[in-house]
Amino acid sequence: MLRICGNPLKFPIKFSILASLSPLILSKFSISASAATTTGTISNDPVHEILSGLRFLGFRKFVGGFHFRTIVPTLTCSQVDQIIEDLSVEEAVTAVDFFNLLDKDFCFRHSRVSRLRIAHILAEKRHFSDLRYVLDQMLRREGSGSAPLMYELLWCSFRDMDSSNVIWDALAFAYSGLGMVRDALFILLKMRELNMKVSIQTYNSLLHNLRDTDIMWDVYNELLDSGTPQSDNTSAIIIDGLCRQSKFQEAFLFLFGPEGKKYAPSIVSFNTIMSSYCKLGLVDMAKSVLCIMFKIGLLPDVYSYNTLIHGLCLAGSIEEALKFSTDMEKHGVQPDVVTYKILAKGFHRGLMRRTWKVIHKMLIEGQNPDLLTYTMLIFGHCQMSNVEEALKLRKELLSQGFQLGIVSYNVLLSSLCKSGMVDVALSILNEMEASGLEPDIIIYCILIHALCKQGEVKKAIQLYREMYSSKSFSKSFAQGAILMGLCEKGMLLEARKYFDSLLMGNMRLDVILYNIMINGYVKFGNNQEAVQLFSQMMEQGISPSIVTFNSLIYGYCKYRGVVEARRLLNNIKLHGLEPTAVTYTTLMNAYCEEGNTHELFELLLEMKAKAIEPTHVTYTVLIKRFCKQSKLQESFRLLEDMHDIGLFPDQVTYNTIIQYCCQAKDLRKAFQLLDEMLLYNLEPTTVTYNLLIHGLSTYGNLWDADHLLVFVQRQNIKLTKVAYSTVIKAHCVKGNFHRVVMFFHQMVELGFEVSLKDYSAVINRLCKRCLMAETMYFFFMMLSHGVFPDQEMCEMILNTFNGSDHLYLMFQQLAMMIKSGF
Repeated sequence: MLRICGNPLKFPIKFSILASLSPLILSKFSISASAATTTGTISNDPVHEILSGLRFLGFRKFVGGFHFRTIVPTLTCSQVDQIIEDLSVEEAVTAVDFFNLLDKDFCFRHSRVSRLRIAHILAEKRHFSDLRYVLDQMLRREGSGSAPLMYELLWCSFRDMDSSNVIWDALAFAYSGLGMVRDALFILLKMRELNMKVSIQTYNSLLHNLRDTDIMWDVYNELLDSGTPQSDNTSAIIIDGLCRQSKFQEAFLFLFGPEGKKYAPSIVSFNTIMSSYCKLGLVDMAKSVLCIMFKIGLLPDVYSYNTLIHGLCLAGSIEEALKFSTDMEKHGVQPDVVTYKILAKGFHRGLMRRTWKVIHKMLIEGQNPDLLTYTMLIFGHCQMSNVEEALKLRKELLSQGFQLGIVSYNVLLSSLCKSGMVDVALSILNEMEASGLEPDIIIYCILIHALCKQGEVKKAIQLYREMYSSKSFSKSFAQGAILMGLCEKGMLLEARKYFDSLLMGNMRLDVILYNIMINGYVKFGNNQEAVQLFSQMMEQGISPSIVTFNSLIYGYCKYRGVVEARRLLNNIKLHGLEPTAVTYTTLMNAYCEEGNTHELFELLLEMKAKAIEPTHVTYTVLIKRFCKQSKLQESFRLLEDMHDIGLFPDQVTYNTIIQYCCQAKDLRKAFQLLDEMLLYNLEPTTVTYNLLIHGLSTYGNLWDADHLLVFVQRQNIKLTKVAYSTVIKAHCVKGNFHRVVMFFHQMVELGFEVSLKDYSAVINRLCKRCLMAETMYFFFMMLSHGVFPDQEMCEMILNTFNGSDHLYLMFQQLAMMIKSGF
């Protein structure tokens, strides 16, 4: 649900004017007639009007009318409570529909009473997913510490409901799922006092949340006392908790002890212990667990093997990992996609150098690698852009009598093209055809696209013609690959020549080719040509698609033609098209950049009125606008709402808020957002770490910035030069010369281009502090890297060391030499 400045945006439901005329007249008459019949007067009570309208007209007809929409804004919480209470007695389904309508279409903030009453209806109907949604929404708003209030409300108002036990249990489960463990434990305590039954799902959820603490045992003992049957996951959660606390002996005792004997050890529990050992680098212990599984007659599954293979790869034992991948097949367990991804990822950690030796050793020992092993190795090399090694493996594979499949060729050809080895890719294409494999259009388009990107337009067209001399593919697809390759390379003149040649060849071009060309012009700032091509397309009788309009709107927005972009938006319907979320979001972003909040939210209202669902990019634009207005709380609420409606923020969304949190000096919140990214398995980008390092360096603790930079380096995450420059500048200000030297050397060693400006920034600071030795150090470091000072730097150094005769003379001579062009 979108909010603006703390207030919910109210969007009316969709309705047709023609369809609403009849219900409008009929509902006014029927409601008034009903009121007059029963009371003798016409009622102005909105509760009575709505209840009467629903009874006489039915739900759909009444709420689709204009009269209902005029009543809703006047409703108070207590009036809605009354309506829902009456409906829940008469027609429970209508009560739920009414609740959802107000919640979703009118963004009405329901009271706790209404939410709990609807929750009871959903529980009775066994609509558990909807029940969880309602409770989750309520508890997110109520927040941590709200359990006593919920208890009072349930006990005072809903104790006699048939579904009370289900609601209490669902409430405890919801609190636990939201991480509000204290509230969940409070509800659990009250349930025990009221002799209510707790489900195993709720117990498991709590055990999962408490698995890092000793409180886990209190909840587990309560589970045993309650007599609730355990599920397969219960013991796995306990064992996971013990492993996380490094209590492996207790984990084994639990697995085989008195409690364990009641429930046969599950494969999940063994996998948990193996995984924990592997995370700690204790791969030998993990292998012993696998042996125990075999001894007790429990066959490992693919997850067991994948866990061990992953652990071996992390430990650098690639040979043993490959052996286990073949061993699993002997025991009837087929490697899955994850198996090969784990092995391929292991190669990313620097193990590829040893792969060739491993293959040869397997050959010497008579353990011939199979096709899957070779394919996996080729995939691994291609993923890390190590095409030379992939080609060696292909050669070895062919010498063993194997033949690559179509997918392997696709991956290999794609990797060769990315590496710029298009000539080799073409020879592989010939090999592929000679072996009887039919290249598909994807392979041809990859090659055509790569040739165009290299500027080899003639070769690309020649391959295109060869392709159609013997194959029956869609011509537009390959033509599009040629055009796209030229446009992406910025070769717009060549792209236009090829495009015009297609027209001159009396070919009727489709809208896709026009769209590629228009988008190419827009991307490189040539709006005039894009508009001209659009006019030409219309003259040819080719109907534009929404992609055409989206490209043109983007072009106008990018180059400050927002008025014209808005005009295009209004004209889309004239062509029988409907704007998409991309259309609106592009224009909204332009208004955001201009600071035009009014137009931005007007578009949002229009978008919602047309039932066009906002995307995560739409939300990101809104968040950016609020951040620019220093309304961070509103941005946080929008982020919450995204999760509530099932939209997933991306790195750009988080980076936007993190940037403004740092500017607002709220570094604590910035790092909370980093934790949230990791919680949702969203990998922070280089930009994320750059922002945090800059924030710490500028507004926080400089030593924390150093530690974060070192941590990121150890994770093999490539930072940009900006991160190093920021830290260096901050240490210069603080006078931490040794740190400046250390990070400056790192910046140079990492291959960043270090310019005169970078040296000047440091030397200028050193001169201001009159640090002669340090200035000399950086001055000569600069010269040793082939960077020479300008006149301004020479004069600054001379002025600084004017009182030191020998240094002054030395720098003066250097300055004269540099000035004379030495």
